Amino acid sequence: MTLSESPLLPDQRRERLLADLRTHGTLRVSEIARALGVTTVTVRRDIAQLADEGVIERVHGGIRLPRGADAPATTEDQGRPAPADEADRPAVGMVVPSLDYYWPEIVRGARDAAPDAGVRIVLRGSSYDDIADVRRQTTWLMENAGVQGLLIAPPTVGDEAAALVAWLAGLDIPVVFVERTATVGPYLEHVESVSTDHAFGASLAVRHLAAQGHRRVGFLASASSPHTPAVRRGWRQTAEDIGLDLAGTPELISPDHRDPRWGDEIDRGIDAWTATGTTALLAHSDREAISLVARCEERGIRVPGDLAVVAFDDEVAGLANPALSAIRPAKYPIGRTAMQLLSQRLLDPDRPVHRVLVSPQLIVRDSSGARG
Repeated sequence: MTLSESPLLPDQRRERLLADLRTHGTLRVSEIARALGVTTVTVRRDIAQLADEGVIERVHGGIRLPRGADAPATTEDQGRPAPADEADRPAVGMVVPSLDYYWPEIVRGARDAAPDAGVRIVLRGSSYDDIADVRRQTTWLMENAGVQGLLIAPPTVGDEAAALVAWLAGLDIPVVFVERTATVGPYLEHVESVSTDHAFGASLAVRHLAAQGHRRVGFLASASSPHTPAVRRGWRQTAEDIGLDLAGTPELISPDHRDPRWGDEIDRGIDAWTATGTTALLAHSDREAISLVARCEERGIRVPGDLAVVAFDDEVAGLANPALSAIRPAKYPIGRTAMQLLSQRLLDPDRPVHRVLVSPQLIVRDSSGARG
């Protein structure tokens, strides 16, 4: 393709695109955008219209003329698959807050779905609360990796995070939030997202513990987790709905389990749960739950005999002693679904915004036995 010397009107762009397609047989979106001097979003809008009119066909990462049209022969036309070298696929950026806990399975789901979307993933690790680093990583991906879309899990709480979310939503490439939800603008429009239904997961845990005969189900969660508000909401609402005794039932929003204050805080919580006759606990996340059980053991409090426990995340809950019952988010499907959403957005920039909630599962193990 030859670079356009001046901006083209939409009809002229599409005519130029078809002319070059007849010459080359197939074209990639990135090639078209460079040649026409427009964004990939504009190109995909033109592609969507031409595809709707039946004059082109979409293939992974680009377009071709319909079979039978006047075009050079390709390996696909000869019944053989076109070359699928990963390095030749358009790039999609993925920025996650951790590379060693919770997120690897999400990344794997997205990576496994990438070939079907005709793209490849360029991965960057950031942090849960470093807003400047998230912006830096995203900028690098756009300026150096030429990504055509973005899967990202940014901070979403606070004024600085709100500014980051607005910046991400205003990028000229499609963006899908993963395990995050957010709204932007004066009308609080939703950003495209796929996430675990954390409130529903908490509800599963509370109902399970209630079925075991527990009437007071306490709550423990880390203040650093972005999901704590949703998990707490599910815990409280379900306890109220099924008539559990919440009056005086302690809840503890604690520092991270690695924080020097953790020991004193968890002792304070254990004292409160013991004093109020709380016999079961929902603990978010696995790390806090395991640390809690270890402290209970040191203090002679039996799990589950004196205190039944359900963790949330199920990353390492099954390795504890006793093995912890846990709420297990569908991490791999979340990654795969996020990639599928992004792929659909790349193909059709005008499609309605999708917000997907994926239900987690309850995994019952030794720590949540019936009330003794």
